[in-house]
Amino acid sequence: MTEPLTTEPLTTGPDPGPSSNELSAVRIGVVTFPGSLDDGDAARAVRLAGGTAVSLWHGTHNLKNVDAVILPGGFSYGDYLRAGAIASFSPIMREVIEAAKRGVPVLGICNGFQVLCEAGLLPGALTRNAHLHFRNRDQRLRIEASTAWTSDFAGDAEIVVPVKNGEGRYVATPDVLDAVEGAGRVAVRYLGGNPNGSSRDIAGVTDATGRIVGLMPHPEHAIEDLTGPSTDGLRFFTSILASIASIAAAGAGVGAGQPA
Repeated sequence: MTEPLTTEPLTTGPDPGPSSNELSAVRIGVVTFPGSLDDGDAARAVRLAGGTAVSLWHGTHNLKNVDAVILPGGFSYGDYLRAGAIASFSPIMREVIEAAKRGVPVLGICNGFQVLCEAGLLPGALTRNAHLHFRNRDQRLRIEASTAWTSDFAGDAEIVVPVKNGEGRYVATPDVLDAVEGAGRVAVRYLGGNPNGSSRDIAGVTDATGRIVGLMPHPEHAIEDLTGPSTDGLRFFTSILASIASIAAAGAGVGAGQPA
């Protein structure tokens, strides 16, 4: 009698990545400050990418056990003192700072980038545009670092997303700029013209871990063909969902750890 053959399972291609159920289990908090403008757009981007968007209010200390946090664009607290300055001292930011220290990923978009710099989570500062005008246009960019928020992009990918800012000029001392460049922490760089005079055409930076990212352009406005210049921005949101879902599948989630 012939013995039955035993074979290893066939592999049909690369790992398909997290399932839709795994992605939808990822909870991304979107903070609303007084004067926030793009919190709804950021939440929609999270949902379109397949995740669950969770609203977070500036005046509370509850991060609702989210897996990552987005600080959206807008004019928090009316941009009084400096853009992002007052927001960086809000109750919710105390929790965001502590969560970030534990490894919870954070994305700051435009005003959110300003808040991250004011809070000391990212180096440098955002100042008045060099030409002293508000700039609103579709902008070419190059992705230069693989982070929790950009891992879905191929190396040196060139994309198009909108910019809209009046205080978007990234500045830092020469030694800080050299350190950021030398460590590969320029996450995004302007191409085809610098819209605001940012040092070395820097559009966004990351911390040393790759979990905290700030950028002036607005990926949440480039997620659908109907309303944006491209769908390139959606990959910022699919990147973080895939990253967190993979960590969760390995049993090493880093959620903010507060009750919903």
